[in-house]
Amino acid sequence: MVLDLSHILLLGLLFFLAALLYSSVGHAGASAYIAAMVLMGVAPSIIKPTAFILNIFVASLVTYQFRKEGYFQWKLFWPFAIASVPSAFLASYASLPLSWFKLGLVVILLLGALRLFLHNDDSKPWYPNRFSKYKGMIIGGMIGGLSGLTGTGGGIFLSPIILFSGWANTRTTSGISAAFILVNSIAGLMGCIASTHFIPEAIFLWVPIVAFAGFLGSQLGTRKLPPRILLRFLGLVMVIAACKLMF
Repeated sequence: MVLDLSHILLLGLLFFLAALLYSSVGHAGASAYIAAMVLMGVAPSIIKPTAFILNIFVASLVTYQFRKEGYFQWKLFWPFAIASVPSAFLASYASLPLSWFKLGLVVILLLGALRLFLHNDDSKPWYPNRFSKYKGMIIGGMIGGLSGLTGTGGGIFLSPIILFSGWANTRTTSGISAAFILVNSIAGLMGCIASTHFIPEAIFLWVPIVAFAGFLGSQLGTRKLPPRILLRFLGLVMVIAACKLMF
């Protein structure tokens, strides 16, 4: 599909909303960008590099804001990142058959929607001493591969694992996930460009849009103003996009 001006502007609006909402919970919004592009009939060759680039700008702002507010733990982050970066880079070279790419997107969209529906700023106890750097490397390597294949940063996989394992509280998890998304997206984009040499021209309009939204959202996220209802509505949109792919 060739994007005309109306599609470019509509996607820009959808990207703004996605970046605003996702950044409030420490994510960059790749799964929502993918949902928007899928619903608009965008070609897979455009989806991956676009999602990676938008992720990088939003995740940079979110990482900075959450880290500045003290919601980050280096000792939890580095084992995930050191294994995920090479995996994301190598996996991004792969060009999946359309049927497999669609299947991967369906899984990503549904997991992303589930993450939004289950999002909750609870204050349950957490146990950082249970974390093992070897577990982190294994998990990071696996998520990095999925990130490179699908054009996401991997945060929708990492956040539930950290939270359900009790390794960090909700906001620290958000800070770690944002940094994880950033390094994976950079690695994925490098591999994607090396293999396809393609960046959509409309990205120069979309980048400042999502960057501004990411700044606003990260401000909300660190000030305990998560828009739960809107996040769950966005999750519903992602489910619709997944159903569109399946049928």
